[in-house]
Amino acid sequence: QVQLVESGGGLVQAGGSLRLSCAASGRTISRYTMAWFRQAQGKEREFVAAVPVVGVIWSGGSTSYADSVKGRFAISRDIAKNTVYLQMNSLKPEDTANYYCAAARTTGPRTTPGDYDYWGQGTQVTVSS
Repeated sequence: QVQLVESGGGLVQAGGSLRLSCAASGRTISRYTMAWFRQAQGKEREFVAAVPVVGVIWSGGSTSYADSVKGRFAISRDIAKNTVYLQMNSLKPEDTANYYCAAARTTGPRTTPGDYDYWGQGTQVTVSS
């Protein structure tokens, strides 16, 4: 089992940047597809970005992003620190949401919340206009 703890959320002005962190414990993240999801108030949880199990390369590349964040967000991981990051640049008010880190035992580029096995508690990101 893997435990996930997010941090780094906060209040930022439109156009600003934030970096979210997801610290994992229990198992190495290298064995999991790691992803970020977000959920705005009153809306369903939606996929943001994912990175595959170490050694797996998806047909679309080494990472996967939702169209709404492509070119602005970047997912990365530090295996030694067992941590996944989400660098968010050029933030917009519509990026306001609770951001969740997730881990899946599957190796494919999963974008549905139900495909993920472990979740963190979330960290709030608020972007003011």
